[in-house]
Amino acid sequence: MFNEGRFWERTQAGDLTAVLKSQRTPQEVDDATIPKGSVSQEVRYYDQDGNEVARVHQYVKPDGTLDGQGRPDPKRLSVNGVLYRITKGED
Repeated sequence: MFNEGRFWERTQAGDLTAVLKSQRTPQEVDDATIPKGSVSQEVRYYDQDGNEVARVHQYVKPDGTLDGQGRPDPKRLSVNGVLYRITKGED
């Protein structure tokens, strides 16, 4: 849904606004593919009316690029008024 809705591309084009909500430097990262010195971020995307339409997590590598195939990992989307989200602890 994130890809089909082109949320990332729309943010890059300026149609959506990305707002950094939290950032931390993990002491250790379980995934050996994430370079040391990377920063973990939660970013929220807003439409032109100020409505939150997506919430993503991303690792920013020391060179400024995104880890994970260069794209953020969506955690929450609002599509046509319906909220879709990842919940922890559920199968």
